[in-house]
Amino acid sequence: QVTLVESGGGLVQTGDSLTLSCAAYGAAFSSYSVAWFRQAPGKVREFVAMINWNDFGTRYAESAKGRFTIARNNAENTASLQMSSLNPEDTAVYYCAAYSTGRYDRAELWNYWGQGTQVTVSS
Repeated sequence: QVTLVESGGGLVQTGDSLTLSCAAYGAAFSSYSVAWFRQAPGKVREFVAMINWNDFGTRYAESAKGRFTIARNNAENTASLQMSSLNPEDTAVYYCAAYSTGRYDRAELWNYWGQGTQVTVSS
């Protein structure tokens, strides 16, 4: 069992940067892949980025490539999402997820979720 707590969201302007953090509570965190998803009002939850538990390999959505960087620190049981060149289309609630049982870009296959943190980008 893992409990995830996101932080770092806020209101920023177009072009700004922001770093989200995910704190994990549970002994198995280092053995789980971790992902970030986001959900804008009226839209489905979409994949943003993922990092493997073992080789720290990463995957990104096309919208995140070149702008976002996912990282993790297993010693501190944390993960992060560094976001740059933000634009209004990035406005959403961002969720941290752990332990996928299948395709990493399928939200329904991730077992543990945080409560989310709001990111709002003004134009």
